[in-house]
Amino acid sequence: MNMAAFQWTREPADFRLAEDRLEITTRPHTDLWQRTYYHFRNDNAPVFQLETDEPFFSFVVRTDFAHSHHRFDQCGIVLYLDSENWLKASVEYENDQFQHLGSVVTNNGYSDWATTEIDASVSSMWYRLSRREDDYRIECSTDGETFRQMRICHLVHGGGTIRFGVYACSPEDSSFTAVFTDMALTECKWQAHDGQQPDEV
Repeated sequence: MNMAAFQWTREPADFRLAEDRLEITTRPHTDLWQRTYYHFRNDNAPVFQLETDEPFFSFVVRTDFAHSHHRFDQCGIVLYLDSENWLKASVEYENDQFQHLGSVVTNNGYSDWATTEIDASVSSMWYRLSRREDDYRIECSTDGETFRQMRICHLVHGGGTIRFGVYACSPEDSSFTAVFTDMALTECKWQAHDGQQPDEV
């Protein structure tokens, strides 16, 4: 991918960018979250994104988080429109036994959080974000070959021109270096639905 076409939202103080590799060293107390349950709002994580109006595509990236070590340290994919409309998927460090593989979708200022526990020994994860107009599919893979669905979601303001890419953050008093490689933009790998037909309007 042409990394020069990406743009920062909140450029991190410490990062390294090469032709096919990005390293972000997180700052403490950085995160993306809006309101739900915790009632606080955090909107200060660095986000590195590409803009497009293409309605059908898939974006793949490999993340390496071997140096994450503190609760909620995380890195992954993101589609960030503005502070109140975005999605993300990542592995969040919890402790030396397990981590949370999960995703967050935020519409009109309210976030959800869907997770599953994975072993703490996992130190890298592939993600694939697919777009079909204003609907999105998030998948993950441990080998970059076999992807498994994490969720399908709708973004209320996710039609038309969007921005998508990667992010890293440390919500508590921590810092680590996240590594992103093998970024690729392909035709949409999320095939059109061939089951029940849409309702008539």
